[in-house]
Amino acid sequence: MIFRELGESSIEVSAITFGAWAIGGFMWGGNDEQEAIRAIQHGYDLDVTTIDTAPVYGMGLSEELVGQAIKGKRERFQIMTKFGIKWKRSGTQQQFRSQKDYEELMDQIYYSAKKESVIQECEDSLRRLGTDYIDYYQHHRPAKDAPVEEVMEAMEKLKDQGKIRAAGVSNYSLEEMKRANQHLRIEANQLPYSMVKRDIEEDIIPWVLQHNKGVIAYSPLQRGVLTGKYAPGATLSEGDHRRGSRYFREENVIKINDFLNKIQPIAKDHHASLAQLVLYWTLHQPGVTVVLAGSRNPEQIEDNARTTDIRLNDDEMNLINTHLENLELNME
Repeated sequence: MIFRELGESSIEVSAITFGAWAIGGFMWGGNDEQEAIRAIQHGYDLDVTTIDTAPVYGMGLSEELVGQAIKGKRERFQIMTKFGIKWKRSGTQQQFRSQKDYEELMDQIYYSAKKESVIQECEDSLRRLGTDYIDYYQHHRPAKDAPVEEVMEAMEKLKDQGKIRAAGVSNYSLEEMKRANQHLRIEANQLPYSMVKRDIEEDIIPWVLQHNKGVIAYSPLQRGVLTGKYAPGATLSEGDHRRGSRYFREENVIKINDFLNKIQPIAKDHHASLAQLVLYWTLHQPGVTVVLAGSRNPEQIEDNARTTDIRLNDDEMNLINTHLENLELNME
């Protein structure tokens, strides 16, 4: 496993980070809790020691499962979690099984980042995670009810109290990130980034490179469509948010699979899966510190963790980029 410093925090994180969104079940059609715990623990055996979660991932369930999985080994993990997306009532995994449940729970979600709310959310996360500190705390998404100065003030207080080691943001624009950084040292911005979603290369990537920040890339497999495992017209389960994704439109799946078929020989030459090849490419783009790889079972985390065993040469990377330049999706 490769370890990289997150910004200038002195926190070393595993380049393949365990993305714990899916294990919360919500928006993913449910999940097997025991399999999720085993996945985290198997990840540890493979040196995937960094875990990214959030309260809203399963209305607390993801954090609780992470807490159970790391119990007795807390000091060996780097825990990333977030704040700022809340819900009006508690949920359980069983509520995430149908489209109706998904829609009802979406109506319960709201954004809030007032100072008192941030402080309370941190306490709630600490309790669910079974720890007394969070390595990296992130504002999940900008909120209208609190100026960024107030949000940063709350995180600074938590940092002074020793409840968080470092601060960051998620889904911030470049201007929002600059403004936040004026009030508190921000180590990274967690953003969607993949072979087929590269808009941050235009503005955010150059700025983070110049200012020694990091990018935590989420959805590097574009919610799974870049694994090559989805056929055109594939049926996704009820409660799965990807049912409405433009990337999963039949015409786009056809184009993506055609691209993946072209780079398949490179994966084969390295005894790697397509998912590993895609993660490798993402991990080696300028400005990217880590990639979040969602895993629901031990087999998936094993596949993700082996990504760092691959070594591509310049010609192979250039060939992948050439095929990418010819990939045009219909995103209208």
